[in-house]
Amino acid sequence: MISTEAAVLTAVNEPLEFTEIVVDDPEPHEVRLAVSNVGLCHSDLHYMTGTVSADLPVVVGHEVAGVVESVGSAVTTLRPGDRVVGALTPSCGLCRNCQVGHSTQCQRVTQIRQRPRPAFQLLDGRVVHRLGDVGAFSRHTLMRENSLVKVADEVGLHVGCLLSCCIITGVGAVFRGAEVRPGSTVAVIGCGGVGSAIIQGARLAGASAIVAVDLDDARLAAAKTYGATHVVNGAADVAAEIQNLLGDGVDYSFEAVGSARTAATALEVLRPTGTACLVGIAPDGTDLTLPAWNFFFSEKRLVGSYMGSGQAQEDIAQFARLYQQGRLLLDEMVSDVIPFRDIDKGFEAMKSGEVTRIVADLTV
Repeated sequence: MISTEAAVLTAVNEPLEFTEIVVDDPEPHEVRLAVSNVGLCHSDLHYMTGTVSADLPVVVGHEVAGVVESVGSAVTTLRPGDRVVGALTPSCGLCRNCQVGHSTQCQRVTQIRQRPRPAFQLLDGRVVHRLGDVGAFSRHTLMRENSLVKVADEVGLHVGCLLSCCIITGVGAVFRGAEVRPGSTVAVIGCGGVGSAIIQGARLAGASAIVAVDLDDARLAAAKTYGATHVVNGAADVAAEIQNLLGDGVDYSFEAVGSARTAATALEVLRPTGTACLVGIAPDGTDLTLPAWNFFFSEKRLVGSYMGSGQAQEDIAQFARLYQQGRLLLDEMVSDVIPFRDIDKGFEAMKSGEVTRIVADLTV
């Protein structure tokens, strides 16, 4: 066991508490990670504000990159000193879903996450929970071997951490969730970090038109740098604006906000037979009310995508190569790198449309 500093959420809508915690030794298939960088994600805010429930106290943060510090007795693919990025979705590799390529829906994930001892504890012995069994807002954490991907030295960890959540969620939704066809048309509703990644995914997939939709003009301007061919301010009649631009609805739409209103918009902007993909996490209790005729007479499809709908280890490795080739923009997405103890300020800054992704540096 080691002691380390962590930012602990002890009450919703309260600042994170920086305190010493005890991190357990790795189990046979686990790795102890010296965390270097963590991307600040709106999913963390859901737990910090209570719109999605969590057991307290908890260490949130999940978009993680770091250096392997020690490994469990059964770990064979990683060793101390390796530079890695994490994946939020541990998987068994053996259940039906894992075997057919849907590791994000592993049927044994609860079993996989069980440990004989708590991973995190306060110095007085009280258990500290970890968001997604990651708990990245800690200078050290434990992760399973198959939830980590080694990356080349050319991939800076301050941008590599985006591969862990933002990029795999957005780009993965394009290729695996919706399976966008080359030459098709795409609308992306919500142009924050994940929405920007979806735009890049659509560009990589060869979409002929990519319409970015957001309420913030600064985000719409940034969307053009990632590959958007058209922009629409969400305050307008979005479906009408898209029809004016393209002469029809789009083949694919992506919702990256997490609300019932924008989910309805994603369905509305489709042409008949189009596919709407819901990516944003909605608050607990959110229900969708959608006109049934969209599905019967227009044959529209509504699908969900969680963490990219694919195989995290394989996809992260491929996306890292695309970054090295200059085809996937990561540096441009990092608006600021902040010290560990400025995380709360970073979440406040995320409310600005001028921010795509803020990354915390846990080495300082």
